[in-house]
Amino acid sequence: MEALKEIANIAGKSGLYRIMKPSRTGVIVESLDEKKEKSMIGPTARVSVLKDISIYTDDDEQSKPLGDVFLAIYEKYEDNLPITPKSASNTELADFIAEVVPEYDRDRVHMSDVKKMLGWYAILRKSLPEAFEKKTETATSESAGEETPSATAETEEQKA
Repeated sequence: MEALKEIANIAGKSGLYRIMKPSRTGVIVESLDEKKEKSMIGPTARVSVLKDISIYTDDDEQSKPLGDVFLAIYEKYEDNLPITPKSASNTELADFIAEVVPEYDRDRVHMSDVKKMLGWYAILRKSLPEAFEKKTETATSESAGEETPSATAETEEQKA
């Protein structure tokens, strides 16, 4: 999910923000809600870009990028999540994340983080649905582009 490199969470602020551009005194962001408010975030604010966030797995040397987790949720549930983050119990959250990421580290992944992740998923599905589009269309057009030159080469050989 390449779109996550321009989306951030800001400590102390709710919601997600699109990073617009850096400035001398921080970074300009735009909220992903209906208001689309732009604001300046100072250099001391803790800004977490979603592309850099991952979930701990049982393999100590590996973690699963948040983009992959979001795609797994989308493939399994799309917009029909079986739980709501605010009202779900810790057991329900644990069962949900185990369905999506079976190898997640049960000791290091906190259920509060799963709630936050599900909230972010809902925001992204509403504000950036194009981030979840499959790349099969681009892969298909690339393979079709590869077939065209080889077909042209065969045709030129036949002419000679």
